[in-house]
Amino acid sequence: MHAPTWVAPTIRALYEKHVGKDWAYKLRKRADWEHGIASLSDEELWAAHSLLKQRLVAFVRERSFTARVNRGETVEYADAARSMFDANVLTIGFARRVAGYKRWSLLLKDTKRLLGIINNDERPVQFVFAGKAHPQDSEAKLILQQVATWKHDERLKNRAVFIDDYDQEVARQLVQSVDVWLNVPRRPLEASGTSGEKVAMNGGLNLSVLDGWWLEGYDGTNGFAVGNDVESSNDVDASDAESLYRTLEQEVVPLYYDRDSEGLPRKWIGMMKRSITTLGPEFNSDRMVEEYALRIYR
Repeated sequence: MHAPTWVAPTIRALYEKHVGKDWAYKLRKRADWEHGIASLSDEELWAAHSLLKQRLVAFVRERSFTARVNRGETVEYADAARSMFDANVLTIGFARRVAGYKRWSLLLKDTKRLLGIINNDERPVQFVFAGKAHPQDSEAKLILQQVATWKHDERLKNRAVFIDDYDQEVARQLVQSVDVWLNVPRRPLEASGTSGEKVAMNGGLNLSVLDGWWLEGYDGTNGFAVGNDVESSNDVDASDAESLYRTLEQEVVPLYYDRDSEGLPRKWIGMMKRSITTLGPEFNSDRMVEEYALRIYR
């Protein structure tokens, strides 16, 4: 991904302060990049990320309210959009082209267990979905219908939303602001996964199947993995769904809500920094172009 295009202004300001005005150039110089990110304080990074989450909540509320009014939903349901989502709640994004191998329905494999994760009184989780299906892809349309039906479930307590009319602006809002980016394609069909790369450059963490870019990028300290890189079960979907729920319950949620006396999730922020440090230099387009030029054309 092209970092200057996708990095949010608040995060860009931190890079300019700690790495330098030429941070995009230094992104290709691993030592310089690591040194700059090491000087970034927990407080600064968390404040910037929190501001982006507040922007995301405002965006979700406005888009949801407008969409509900345009669809002719009840007044009560439309008004509920104005108070949905909470910037203090762990927020997971899931957005992409809707296709069967992307396994949108994997998260809904065990609805009861998922609702337990979402509606935990002390450690709640909220999901924002977005995507489009090809007009002739019947399977994709059925997936979207399932998601649309699920979002009306009263047990969700306004903690799940599907953003209509997915485009580059919606993508920008999501990749710059979510805490976690979810990607669960069926291995080995993932071509790359550039959305997750954009999330990483903005301080978000990835929760992904080990396929595409994440198979190369994940090192055990810079995000979370679903399943493994070997098909070890006859029912891969069931195995990956179990791994997804378990990872959320035992790793992602506890780490996010583990706060110190100042209210900061120090270990989570440490993983954010690790993600920025390790993934930024490897998965940006400038590095790719430079490497092509030097190793192939010259």
